[in-house]
Amino acid sequence: MSTSTAAPALRKTALNAVHRQLGAKMVDFGGWDMPVEYSGLIAEHMAVRTGVGLFDVSHMGDIQLRGPESLDAIQHICMNDAAKLQVGQAQYSAMLYPQGTFVDDVIVHKFSDNDYLIVINAGTREKDFGWAKGNAQKFHCHVSDYSDYYTQLAIQGPKAAETLQKLTNVDLSTIKFYWFKWGTVCGLPNTLIARTGYTGEDGFEIYIPSDETTSKRVWDEVLEAGKEFGIIPCGLGARNTLRLEAALSLYGHEISETINVFEAGLDRFCKVEKGPFIGSEALQRVIAEGGPTRKLVGLEVIERGIARDGYCVFNEGGTQIGEVVSGSPAPFLKKNIALAFVPRDHAALDSEVFVQIRNTMVRAKVVPIPFYRRPKKQS
Repeated sequence: MSTSTAAPALRKTALNAVHRQLGAKMVDFGGWDMPVEYSGLIAEHMAVRTGVGLFDVSHMGDIQLRGPESLDAIQHICMNDAAKLQVGQAQYSAMLYPQGTFVDDVIVHKFSDNDYLIVINAGTREKDFGWAKGNAQKFHCHVSDYSDYYTQLAIQGPKAAETLQKLTNVDLSTIKFYWFKWGTVCGLPNTLIARTGYTGEDGFEIYIPSDETTSKRVWDEVLEAGKEFGIIPCGLGARNTLRLEAALSLYGHEISETINVFEAGLDRFCKVEKGPFIGSEALQRVIAEGGPTRKLVGLEVIERGIARDGYCVFNEGGTQIGEVVSGSPAPFLKKNIALAFVPRDHAALDSEVFVQIRNTMVRAKVVPIPFYRRPKKQS
């Protein structure tokens, strides 16, 4: 008699059948059956950098906090200062453990003084919701998991606004970066339209009902609207290379339960001065002790070779000093790049280090991050 138990079934977004019909290569991502690429990673990456691409990001989680003390709860569990948010504004932030390391990075949206939406990562959804709910208990607010109610589409690239404008009654030029509005999209009223994204480009994320019929219709209409700009469906592979060129953090890589805010270089989003929050005491101790002993840096591989996640970084003397946490070819920049943690005294720009790629020591140098910044012009 067998005692083995079947692996839990992968979760599927409402667009799963669409991805399969399009011939997408599917992978297990954080317990979700997700497309990693359709026509090819490089083509998808370049479409977003030069035109527009469409992503299904419905696997992301959505936590709503409602009630008279919602802001107090968010101030307690998140490191940024949500008191500065206006209605219709979004903010990059993070939930931290008491030791100042990451539960997850999040985006906080202010719907009203008593109503906030926190967008969280897919692979940490249950943990994040449990953390938020458990630590908000002492406040007069209700914490709800609305993750399964939305299909979330990301329309990203310099032609994103022109594409989406065909489908909505909202003047998208009135939405600033990291702001949002409600409007009609593809005939769906009360659709949340946020000018956010994870690609380093201009773009929008729209939240629509998660039923399969509606999701497929909107997906198809976005592809049709962007046809003149060369829009293509894009998978998680391109999403990763795009965010790496822009040096945006990914949980389990640049941020985790063992990495603190200062090491990750995200202190500009951490408002220790706003008052106590989970993790603030530990971070104040880091400041008092002179800052972190290691730092996240950008590496450009000078010699032939690709620095992959987990590869070891060495100094000129052959001593291991750090580790690559994200690395790949950069399709738009046409370079091999990586993000790595190294000691502070090896973090100066133009410092030379070596990455062990298989059995070879390959030269790399510390370069400014982000590797890529989008042109300033915005519609």
